[in-house]
Amino acid sequence: MVVKDELKKLGLHYVVVELGTVEILENIAQAQYDQLNTNLKRSGLELLDDKRGILIEKIKNVIVELVHYSDEVPNINFSDYLSEKLGYDYVYLSNLFSEVKGITIQTFIIQHKIERAKELILYDELNLSEIAFKLHYSSVAHLSNQFKKVTGLTPTFFRSIAMKKRLALEEL
Repeated sequence: MVVKDELKKLGLHYVVVELGTVEILENIAQAQYDQLNTNLKRSGLELLDDKRGILIEKIKNVIVELVHYSDEVPNINFSDYLSEKLGYDYVYLSNLFSEVKGITIQTFIIQHKIERAKELILYDELNLSEIAFKLHYSSVAHLSNQFKKVTGLTPTFFRSIAMKKRLALEEL
């Protein structure tokens, strides 16, 4: 909503405003661009106009969308899915991502899957088998190993800490 409001204030007409992408109908003057950038920064947002930065954001958005908002398992492996979705060779995407972000796409995916697993554990509606299945892990052991590598805790221990905190809050 912030982006749309800022575009309207500057008299700019948009075709698309999606997570990470804005398509504007008219050519934007430098003064309008600078004003939009300043206004968006106040809200914690930033304009990217370099093609590499935009592509990195698109890669991140595809990953976040798949991990956090989709229950659907792609019919193809993730590298092919990403290439198909963005229209670039995976090796190019992978090298660019690693160069700019300092981590691999695979590491970024794992980090987001573990963040999603933490959310699901905290909701306490699914058991670990269901969480592993939902996040497309081959087994609970695989999920547990990655979870421990990223957080330093087992999922079970993480859940017990969360439960203790919840009980302590309820006692207040």
